[in-house]
Amino acid sequence: MNVAIVGAGWAGMAAAVTATLAGHRAIVFEAARAVGGRARALNGTLPDGTPVVLDNGQHILIGAYTRTLELMRIVGADPATHLKRLPLDLRFADGKGLALPLWPSPLDALAGIATARGWTWGDRWSLLRASVGWQLAGFRCAPGTSVAHLCRTLSPTINATLIDPLCVSALNTPAERACGQVFLTVLRDSLFGGRGSSNLLLPTQDLGTLFPTTAAQWLVAHGGELRTGARVHDMQALPRESASTGTRWQVNGEVFDAVIWATSSSNAALALMESAQAAPETIANQLQTWAATAASLQFEAIATVYAHAAGATLPRPMVALRHSPDCPAQFVFDRGQLDSTQGLLAFVVSASEGDKDTLERQVLAQARSQLGLTLQAVQTVIEKRATFACTPALQRPPQAIAPGLWACGDYVAGAYPATLEGAIRSGISAAEQFNAFMRAST
Repeated sequence: MNVAIVGAGWAGMAAAVTATLAGHRAIVFEAARAVGGRARALNGTLPDGTPVVLDNGQHILIGAYTRTLELMRIVGADPATHLKRLPLDLRFADGKGLALPLWPSPLDALAGIATARGWTWGDRWSLLRASVGWQLAGFRCAPGTSVAHLCRTLSPTINATLIDPLCVSALNTPAERACGQVFLTVLRDSLFGGRGSSNLLLPTQDLGTLFPTTAAQWLVAHGGELRTGARVHDMQALPRESASTGTRWQVNGEVFDAVIWATSSSNAALALMESAQAAPETIANQLQTWAATAASLQFEAIATVYAHAAGATLPRPMVALRHSPDCPAQFVFDRGQLDSTQGLLAFVVSASEGDKDTLERQVLAQARSQLGLTLQAVQTVIEKRATFACTPALQRPPQAIAPGLWACGDYVAGAYPATLEGAIRSGISAAEQFNAFMRAST
């Protein structure tokens, strides 16, 4: 069967690879000239004029990203050479905070809690007591519970040095507004997910090489097609030839057995509302209902401030930062320890609210006060619609849109927040639903 996949981000390429593995022919339409979507490589220049490959945002993976790691291996991007695996380490530059040893779970977590610098025994007990309670409850909480309410019994130190940084980095939403259930799912699969699940996997290659570019090469080598610079301007549902024939779709004048829409939620909502105008009434209603749900999502920004100084280095590849309104970055990454770009640091500001100039000025001041480094800004990337706001009881659009039409992306209904693993899982799921639909129709 021929399937059109609209969008060559992480979700779209995951769908394309999964459909191809099932024996179908995937044709990917991408409006941009490069693949990767919101997790892609960028070209930059250091202050001395040296060209450097940056990312449109500094991303990390964790050991619990099993489907991402699986697809990386399939397309030939070996995680062992493309990712630096480290035990979970959320310590600040002064060494205070949580760091886990490379021990089996849950011994690693227990050891990390017992040895965390800057925590009193009261702090540790509050975390252990809450963790046991979450486990006994099956990592479930009442609908509408926020992360702040979920963690209300934890000590202020634990909330400030562990929960808040974890929440804003994983959900890109402040704890007082973030969904407690999604946060519990992240904790279950990472900190309590088994050996290695909490490990940090820090990219040593640009994000394109990490998966989407390599997946595109794999796709073409296995009979698929990638069309960059190809915006989808027309998608129509075709009448069924008989009662037993599934709905087919016409994309830019070509007929496909099915379509998987893998663009951003806002782009998808606009495109489907346009398609609904010429669709049969039943399908038009389905398209409009889905588009309305997607269009109702709210978004959070993520900023990455790249800064450089000759000889600048950190005690570890990733260091936590104490953040406040005037010190917006939560984490900083030493690219010299990751991709050998010496002196280049990447400061990540999740749930960002500032403009470019203000963020750069604040982050450079934060580097001086917390790291003792005087840096020069290289490039600041702000993704204003980086992720959906992961709020309690949020209604996310489903994957199934209409017969023969599915959506994938980190924003569709699922247990995960807007992460690379969430995008990958949604792409795999959409392709698996397409495959099951095709089997049932033949």
